[in-house]
Amino acid sequence: MNLEEYFKRIGFHGSYDKLDLATLKLIHRQHIMSIPFENLSIHCGEKIIMDLEVIFNKVVRGTRGGWCFENNYLFSWVLRQMGYDTTTLGSRVFDTSINDFESQEVHLINKVIIEGKAYIADVSFGLSGQIREPLELISGKEQPQDGGVFRFICKDNLWMLEKTGRRTEVPNPEFAKSSLVNRKETRLIHCFSLEPREPDHFFQVNNDLQTDPTSLFTNKSICSLQTPTGFTALVGLIYSEVIFKPDEGVDLYNMKNITEDELEAVLMEKFKVKLQNKMQAVNRRVVLEF
Repeated sequence: MNLEEYFKRIGFHGSYDKLDLATLKLIHRQHIMSIPFENLSIHCGEKIIMDLEVIFNKVVRGTRGGWCFENNYLFSWVLRQMGYDTTTLGSRVFDTSINDFESQEVHLINKVIIEGKAYIADVSFGLSGQIREPLELISGKEQPQDGGVFRFICKDNLWMLEKTGRRTEVPNPEFAKSSLVNRKETRLIHCFSLEPREPDHFFQVNNDLQTDPTSLFTNKSICSLQTPTGFTALVGLIYSEVIFKPDEGVDLYNMKNITEDELEAVLMEKFKVKLQNKMQAVNRRVVLEF
C-alpha cells in the first residue's frame, strides 16, 4: 500500500506538499470521478471486508469501486498518510420510505481540519447525493456545487446535510414515472454527530447491509460514477446517464434498459469495472431514489 499507487489510480499528478484545502478538493474530486460507488460484490457471491489491504487491492490495484465502508475508509487512510488532521465519523442516512433518518449509523464519512476550519469529506455516497468537493462544516451556509446547493443544519449537536437540486426531466417515456427518479428538489441526505468512530464501529453494519434480506444493497445491484457533466448509474439492468443543466434549472435523466449480454461491456465502458465473478443484476422493489 502506498500513496503513489492510489494517486495513479485517481489520475492525480500534482504536488501534495501543501496540506491545504485546494489539494483536498482536487483529490476528493479525482476520486469520485475515477472510482465508482458500487455494491457489486454482494451480487457476485463475494464478501465485503473492512480490511485496508483487501480494499486497496480491490479498489486501487484492481478494476473495482466500493461502497462507503471501502471508499471512505480508504480515503481516511490516504488523508492520514498525507498528513491531514482527519477524524472518522458515522452518519445515519435519510430513508424516504419512513420519512426519517435510519436508526443505525450506516454511512462512514471523514472530518478534516484545515487551518482551524472543519470540512466533511465523503467520496462514496454516490448518485445525486454525492458531493463533488468537501463541505465546510458550518450550519446554515449554502455551498453550491455542480449537482445543486448543499447546506448543513445543526440542531442539538446533530448535523444534518440537506441538498436543493433541480427539476428532473426524463426524455424516455418508458421511465417517465420511474420510482428511481428523485423528484424532490430539496431533500435531507444524512445526519451525524461529531463523536469520533474507529473502524470496528462499522464492522457489524458492514456485514448486516450485505446479508440482511431487507437491505437496500441486497435488493439492488448498484454502480455509479460521477462525470464532469453529471453522473452515470446502473441499477439492476437500468442504465442512466444524468446530465446537470444548471443554466436551464434541470437535470436530464437519460434512462434505458440493457440486457444481461450487455452487462459486462457496460460496466467496463461506462464505469471501468471488470468483475472476476459472474454478477446477478438485481433491482427488487425497495425504495431507491436518485
